[in-house]
Amino acid sequence: MPYLVDGHNLIPHIPGLTLEDLDDENSLIEILGEYASQQRTQIEIYFDRAAPSQSGSRSFGRVKAHFVPREKTADQAIISRLQRLGGSAKNWTVVSSDRVIQAEVRSCHSIVMPSQEFAALLRKRSIGNGENLKGEDPQIDEDEINFWLDQFKQK
Repeated sequence: MPYLVDGHNLIPHIPGLTLEDLDDENSLIEILGEYASQQRTQIEIYFDRAAPSQSGSRSFGRVKAHFVPREKTADQAIISRLQRLGGSAKNWTVVSSDRVIQAEVRSCHSIVMPSQEFAALLRKRSIGNGENLKGEDPQIDEDEINFWLDQFKQK
């Protein structure tokens, strides 16, 4: 399943990343690139407060980064993207802990995953440390099971 990610909302939940780091966005893109390749999925990540000379979209393999200009928020850009997706929005998972965007996402029938849960998923998949999970039996903990049960109840 493809993802739309609120980048600045996710960064504080990733060990070793901080919003104060000048290279935080590139570091997150790299981590997500590994995850997207491993999972064979597509990720679109949105960063707001981009300087005018830095705004725009760029592709990094399976990750497309959108640097949203200062006059718009990442939340607005994500919601706009979901609206453009129309009926296929239900096939996307939106990663954000912002309650306002979560409500909007649910109204588009997309799946919502809080940033801390996605960060935990990244840690479980050993992204960023070079480990390869191929051939291993996936372990799913009770929190992840409950999260997905809640998502399916909302439909």
